[in-house]
Formats: sequence, structure tokens, C-alpha cells
Amino acid sequence: MPERAYMGIDIGSSSSKAVIIDRDAAIRGEHIINLGTGSRGPADAIAKAFEQAGITKVDRTVATGYGRILFKEADKQITEISCHARGVKQLVPTAETVVDIGGQDAKVIRVKPDGRVENFVMNDKCAAGTGRFLEVMSRVLGVGIDQLSELADKGKPGVNISSTCTVFAESEVISQLSSGSSIEDVALGAHRSIAERIVGLAGRVGIEDDVVMTGGVALNDSVVQAVEDVSGHKITRLKDPQGMGAFGAALYARDLDN
Repeated sequence: MPERAYMGIDIGSSSSKAVIIDRDAAIRGEHIINLGTGSRGPADAIAKAFEQAGITKVDRTVATGYGRILFKEADKQITEISCHARGVKQLVPTAETVVDIGGQDAKVIRVKPDGRVENFVMNDKCAAGTGRFLEVMSRVLGVGIDQLSELADKGKPGVNISSTCTVFAESEVISQLSSGSSIEDVALGAHRSIAERIVGLAGRVGIEDDVVMTGGVALNDSVVQAVEDVSGHKITRLKDPQGMGAFGAALYARDLDN
């Protein structure tokens, strides 16, 4: 059992992540559940993280994410932009750019040497370039979202999905399929479309090595590869890209004890 323990809780629109660390920033407990703000998700994630850590309480807690303001048990609320930057910098000290693609939004963050945010740009007005876009594509193609990457790996370049709105992109995909394009080629086109939007977003703040991708979409191999191809930058993907906001929040919680 750690002598002192600190928790970060990242409450998103569709998932909740809890991370517990000790004074040395070693992770003692963590859990992700696909239930977000307004649900039992945060409580369940915390309970599982406590169970894994073998403790029943922590000394400080920082909440982040979409639902952070509603989490009254936190000692402090900090934006997910700051938390992702802090978490990434702890694990990849050379990181200068963080690409965070979640279920509802996408962010590109420039990080200072000390882990603070230098600049950022965010797309939260449209689902294009987010996990929601992939959900729509998987439904139209009639496959599970976890199958999209494997499909795209078998596809050939040539299918361009140019619409910047998910609704219009859905119509565009249906048109491509009706014209005889294979679902593999369309899947590859969808991943390429996300990459182009992310790189376009990154152009507004600049993208510099090292580049680290976080968020649930970072689990999709094809998206990571597409961002590398379009941007010309090597992408580092951490072991737990979804938990990076909660990990950064836990680091901030540790700061409160100093």
C-alpha cells in the first residue's frame, strides 16, 4: 500500500477513467469504463481503481474532462488539455505535440518543456475527425468499430471522403459503396479523412516532434498510420492512450500535496 496516494478522474461524455498514483508517480490502480458523465461510470471506475490499488481512500483528487465540474468530491478541477499535456510529458519528456482524439472532439496541443500548455486548437463543433465519425462509418459499413482498422489495412487508396460534416460524409460513403467501391477501400478512405482533418487542425498551432497521440481513437492502428502518412511525423502511442488525461490529473493531485 502506498504511503500517500493521489487520484485523477477523467469524466468524459461517453467514458470515465480513474488513475491512482503514489508519490513517485507510479500507477497503483487504474480503470476505464464506457459510461460517462451523468451515469454510474465515474463511481464504478473509482471503485475498481481503489480495488486494484488495495486502498479505500486517497489524499488528493483532481477531476478533468467534460464532466469534471459535476464531480464535487475533487479537490480541484483542471481542463483535460492541461492534463493530457502533463501526463504525456511525464512519460515522454521529449514530447512537443499531443494529438488527442476522443469520442466527441479532437485537440492538438503544443507542450512546453515544463509540461505546461504552450498553445492548442480544438474541434468540438463537428464530429468529423473524432471517434463519433468512426462509429458512424462502422454502422454504414455494417461492421463493428473494432473491425475498422483491420478492414482499412486491406484497402487500396483512391476513395476520398471530402465532406467536413459527418452527416454528409455518411451520404458520401453510401454513394461510394453504390458506385462499387469495396468496404475495405471505403474504410481506408474514412481513416485518411480523419487524418487530414487532424493534420489540418495541427497546422493552426504547428506540429513538432516528438508527437504523441492520446484518446480512444489512438487504439485504432489505421488512424495512427494515416496521421503519420499525412503529417510526415512519426507518432508515439502510449500503452494506455485513453487514461492519459486521468494520469495527468493524478500528477496535478500530487502537486497539491507539496
